[in-house]
Amino acid sequence: MGVEQSLWRALTVFRTLALVYAVVRYAQVADEYRHPVGGWAVMALLVVWTAVTAYGFRKPAFREPPLLILDLCVAVGCLVATRWLDDPERVAQGTMTLPTVWASAPVLACAIKGGWRTGSAAALTIGAADIFERSALTADNQHNIVLLLLAGGAVGYVVEIARVSEQALTRALQLEAATRERERLARDIHDSVLQVLALVQRRGAEIGGDAAGLGKLAGEQEVALRQLISATPARVESADLPGSGEDGDPARQDLRVLLGGFAGARVTVSSPGTPVLLPTPAAREVTAAVAAALDNVRRHAGEQANAWILVEDEPDEIVVSVRDDGSGMAPGRLEAARAQGRLGVAQSIEGRVRDLGGSVVWSSVTGEGTELEFRVPRQGSG
Repeated sequence: MGVEQSLWRALTVFRTLALVYAVVRYAQVADEYRHPVGGWAVMALLVVWTAVTAYGFRKPAFREPPLLILDLCVAVGCLVATRWLDDPERVAQGTMTLPTVWASAPVLACAIKGGWRTGSAAALTIGAADIFERSALTADNQHNIVLLLLAGGAVGYVVEIARVSEQALTRALQLEAATRERERLARDIHDSVLQVLALVQRRGAEIGGDAAGLGKLAGEQEVALRQLISATPARVESADLPGSGEDGDPARQDLRVLLGGFAGARVTVSSPGTPVLLPTPAAREVTAAVAAALDNVRRHAGEQANAWILVEDEPDEIVVSVRDDGSGMAPGRLEAARAQGRLGVAQSIEGRVRDLGGSVVWSSVTGEGTELEFRVPRQGSG
């Protein structure tokens, strides 16, 4: 990830500058230490380890828990060594430790790798070592621990947000590329296949007989092909993306794609240009309810009846309308069917939508067709 790689490089610069500060500062006070040679040994260790991390953390393979834990142990060891190498009176007075601000580098490394929780745990570890070095919980210790927690938590949180944002951008670019390719294919198909199918349909109707049947089949294939090339992929998945983001979550499906499968010569599907995402169980229940409604159209309005499906994506709910141009229903027919125990409509359509917290409104005029409107709340469907 580009953002994460930049943070690792920035951490290397921070380590180097913190190392220079620690060495310069120790050179100024080395003669005040009880064991100055031991202090220089600690400085040498910091120099070597900074070089190791500068090289190792450039490669993702080295940014794993074993090396991060070792990094944290080096910081704790150098920090605690101050207690035995420095003068006891200076330690009691709260003088700076040998690694000084360099000790915060492992906290930042853990935050970059594991997020704010890992960064906070590393900050508490360094804070505990600081308390042990002083043998007391002082105001300075508390101040340092708070700063470490803020640094580890903030950097870790920013990294988590950056990861999610970069994954979303990757999926958006993939979806855009897929959409562009689909549009290119649609143009090519429109200029060739669709025009041929439309021609066959017209000529077949003009000739009549067996040619009319072939023309009808060509017309059905033209409608299905138009629907196929106009649909937008429900999601774009990538094996390189850890986890699924919101739009790529397998727990959700695009209702447009599911309902688009009903399109045909006598069924027209109209939907928004953007994904209409619902939890998979809810999307399947709505699709099953629409299938039951279309089955009612075929059984009661006749095979020659036309149907229209309209999908509307509103802020708080999803609205799906199914309308036909059949003969409609006589007043009271639906209530009479329920009273007779014919529960197909109640269970297959109303029951499914009601279980999702939604509602179904029927509208029918004799001789003018029937319309059903499903309203499914987003919260209820989640």
